[in-house]
Amino acid sequence: MAFEWAFVGIAIIAEVIAALALRFSLGFSKPWPALLALGAFASAFYAVSLALVSLPVSVVYPVWAGGGTAGVAFFGVVALHEKYNIWKGLGVLMVVAGIVVLNVASTGHSV
Repeated sequence: MAFEWAFVGIAIIAEVIAALALRFSLGFSKPWPALLALGAFASAFYAVSLALVSLPVSVVYPVWAGGGTAGVAFFGVVALHEKYNIWKGLGVLMVVAGIVVLNVASTGHSV
């Protein structure tokens, strides 16, 4: 089961790379960032498909989407110098908290 979670992690990393590459593709007018974005998105989908062989989609998809969202927000602020405010930070924190709750709920443990 841990091996499948590694695929989810790979998918999150690929998703973040793809989103950042889209930013640098300038509306697909720059071919190399555009190709990187397409390749990274394809890699993300493939990694998620491998994770879904044995993990529930009701957990994998939100973890993937939320992890990608948090990662892109982080790199947007840190690497691209986008504006940060308390609301953006709170939103990312809520996404991460939601992922934790989903994982706890999927294992059947109580908090």
